[in-house]
Parts: sequence; C-alpha cells; structure tokens
Amino acid sequence: MPYQQKLVTVAGYTVLLLTAAIFLFVAAQAWPFFREQVDLSFFTGDRWLPVSSPPTFQIKGFLVSSFMITTMAVVLGCPIGILSAVSLAELLPRHVSVLLRSVFEMTAGIPSVVWGFLGLTVIAPFVARVFNLNTGLTGFSAGLVLSVMVLPTLVSLADEALRAVPREYAEASYALGTTRWQTIWRVIVPAARGGLVAAVLLAMGRAIGETMTVLMVAGGRLTTPGSIFEPMRPITALIAAEVTNAARHSEQYHALFAAGLVLFTITLAVNAIAAAVIGGKKEAG
Repeated sequence: MPYQQKLVTVAGYTVLLLTAAIFLFVAAQAWPFFREQVDLSFFTGDRWLPVSSPPTFQIKGFLVSSFMITTMAVVLGCPIGILSAVSLAELLPRHVSVLLRSVFEMTAGIPSVVWGFLGLTVIAPFVARVFNLNTGLTGFSAGLVLSVMVLPTLVSLADEALRAVPREYAEASYALGTTRWQTIWRVIVPAARGGLVAAVLLAMGRAIGETMTVLMVAGGRLTTPGSIFEPMRPITALIAAEVTNAARHSEQYHALFAAGLVLFTITLAVNAIAAAVIGGKKEAG
C-alpha cells in the first residue's frame, strides 16, 4: 500500500476514533443523570428549573424549538440552494459559475457570531415590524438567518451532485428533441436526486448544530413554543447559556450533558442517513 494511501487511511480512522471518544465522554457525563431519571418526563415535559427544590430538567421545549427552527431553515433554504446549484451547474457561463461558487465557499467561513449580530440588529427588528410582534427575537428570525447560513453547504453539495450526472444523459435527451429546461428538470435533476437529498440532510445537520446564532436571535424562552413567531430556545442555545453556570458534577451539569447526548445522537443519525443515501447512489451508479 503506498504511503499516501496509508496516511489517508490513518487520518480516516483517527476521525472515527475522535468521534467515538467524544461520544463516549458525553455519554459518561450524561450517565449519572439518566441513572437517576428513570421515567420519560425528561423528553416529554417542558419544565427546566435547575434552582427549584427538587430541581427539574425536561427538554421537550428545547427539542420542539430545535425542530421548528431547523425545519424553517431547511424549508426556506433548500429551494434557493437547489435552484442556485442548478444555475451554477447548468445555466451560467463557466467563468461566472466559478466566481459565484468561490463566493458561496467564502461565505461558509463567516463566523456564526457575525450572522447572529446581523440577525439581532437587522433581521429581528425587520421581523417585528413586518409581523407586528412585540419582539423580533423569535424562532422565525433564527430560522431565517439559518436558512442563509446553510446555503454554502447546500449549494456546494448540490452543485457537485448535479455535475456528477454523466453528460451522456443530457446529450441523449437533446437528441430526442427536448429543450434545455426539460433536460434539466426531467433528466439531470432526477438523476442527481440521491445527491440532492444527501445535500439537504447535511444542511439540516448543519442547522441543528448551530449555537451562537440561535442563542442571540431566537429569544431564549424556556417553555415549549406554540408558534414559530414566539421566542424559543433550542438545545444548542440551552447548553451554551447554562454550561458555565452549572457546578461541575452537579445534577444540572449532568442534565446538560444528557441534552447534549440527545443532540449528538440526532445529528449523528441525520449524517448517517445522508452517508447511506450517498453510498446507495454510488452503488447504483
């Protein structure tokens, strides 16, 4: 085996080992809480009261908030991202496509705190004014900002999936007398469907794991939201807001790790599904 291949193999196993080590560490820190929390109220209740007597830790509200914000980000971002990828891969001149692709890749490097600041100072007041709300710090504002933040991931992966479709498909379609638009939407996009689904799932994983933006923009209400236009706090924001205030090895400390383990599991499941979709697409090809 060439040494380059050995290095790549070692790097791959190193990443797997680090991921497993992180999972085991989080699980070990969460275990004392799960050992004492023997019922399902941790998942079904919406009371998070670390200073009550006795303290209560339930994450239903945070799970619902994470789901609502992530769903909105994907619903708003996916059509724009996929249409942008179609334009980059099939419609725009090559030099323009290369330039715009570079711009999308550069926006991926913008710190999330910058997006959060923009959401706090621009998006939230705009949302409050347009929808006549008492505050713009809502799940809607957070989802709106996240829909832009996931675009670099979504556009890059969707563009790659579209470009991976063999050109013979398009040529055969043109030979049958179809137009360019018919070829794109009835041949190329369906052929890239597996890669596009994987792109959406990975963008969803990106949105689920975002912390700073939702901490700054979502509003921070601890109860279960009834509407996307209410303030809310997803799991990532909960952990970021309270981890520095929790005494080490306290019940609150272990409860936060339990919430983190739930989030880790959800993110891992989403990425695993995306990997399975990509793997299935390669085998079919």
